[in-house]
Amino acid sequence: MSLKGKHIVLGVSGSIAAYKAADVASKLVQAGAQVSVILTAAAQQFVTPLTFRSLTHRPVVTNWFDPGSDLSIQHVTLAETADALLVAPATADLMAKLAAGMADDPLTGTALATQAPLVLAPAMDAHMYEHPATQANLRTLTERGALLVGPEPGRLASGLIGMGRLAATEAILAAVSTALGRSGDLKGRTVVVSAGPTEEPLDPVRVITNRSSGKMGYAIAEAARDRGARVVLVTGPTALSKPWGIDVRGVHTTAEMLACVQASSGADALIMAAAPGDFRPETVAPDKIKKGPEATLTITLLKNPDILSAVSGFTVKAGFAAESRDLLDNARAKLTAKGLDFIVANDVAGDEPVFGSDLNKVTVLDAGGGVDDLPRMTKAELAGRILDRVVAALAGKERV
Repeated sequence: MSLKGKHIVLGVSGSIAAYKAADVASKLVQAGAQVSVILTAAAQQFVTPLTFRSLTHRPVVTNWFDPGSDLSIQHVTLAETADALLVAPATADLMAKLAAGMADDPLTGTALATQAPLVLAPAMDAHMYEHPATQANLRTLTERGALLVGPEPGRLASGLIGMGRLAATEAILAAVSTALGRSGDLKGRTVVVSAGPTEEPLDPVRVITNRSSGKMGYAIAEAARDRGARVVLVTGPTALSKPWGIDVRGVHTTAEMLACVQASSGADALIMAAAPGDFRPETVAPDKIKKGPEATLTITLLKNPDILSAVSGFTVKAGFAAESRDLLDNARAKLTAKGLDFIVANDVAGDEPVFGSDLNKVTVLDAGGGVDDLPRMTKAELAGRILDRVVAALAGKERV
């Protein structure tokens, strides 16, 4: 879900990781959110109100009743206007207070008063995190609906290596988007998305692959997550980071991708945005193929199965057609042959780049004969358009 125009209350508690909250606040503002920051007394030992006021251009709450604030009874005002309450970092002490329902400062008071979703990003020493009391508090908070992001393993301020590092900013923002979209139009749905290229091995060193970056499929997966869906992302090898809150299943070959997609049969929708290889070598050399005196190397290729034609058990099936000529004719033939609800056709031979780009221009063809020529837009925006069609297709089938 887009964060633009959303009011996010960011609570910062007293951890050395508090300095990272400045980056979280900055990225939320860059995403278009209105950010109100609450600093606990302990947090102010690590970071200053001026830091967050400079980043958010809004007053920072530091005590219960500030006569200089434009917020009246602050914990009530923020609680009523918040779209989400994010606590990053969330210390063991702060989460113990939240689990006990305490309200002894503006942050815990706001948490107790708000109906907005609560997102917690824990950060603490590994032994504190592993303590049974902390784990019990985490269970209590999640049972009440709080969404946890992190912590992550790594080197901690104490010098220990273990679980307790604050989650990355990107993961924290993804968690906020997920929390905001929990009641979205894909709530309760399972969406399977494929992404990226596949690799067909020639020998232990070399593979046959293609230029797909996986960006389109990842954008669809993240957008579906942010609209309330449970998402399974079946991905070939890419340079992209694993998206937070998504069941990611990595594969290499087309056969592996086919098996992994079919294993999710019964899902509400399959969106095949991957570019699986159409062919594979007939034989795979057990050792690296060496350059010999011959001027050429002949490799016999066998046809791979077509994944969309082979899989079944999905209420809605959609695919992509990357074509270098006869775009609409080829896409329409695939739409019919594979029994799809709609297909997204993009011209990979045009003047504008497609592979690796953050932008795309496509034409969407549906089973009813409709043709929608979309303008060039970001892949994130296009992901939303594609999911709009999935939602409509699901609704249409349920009405029948």
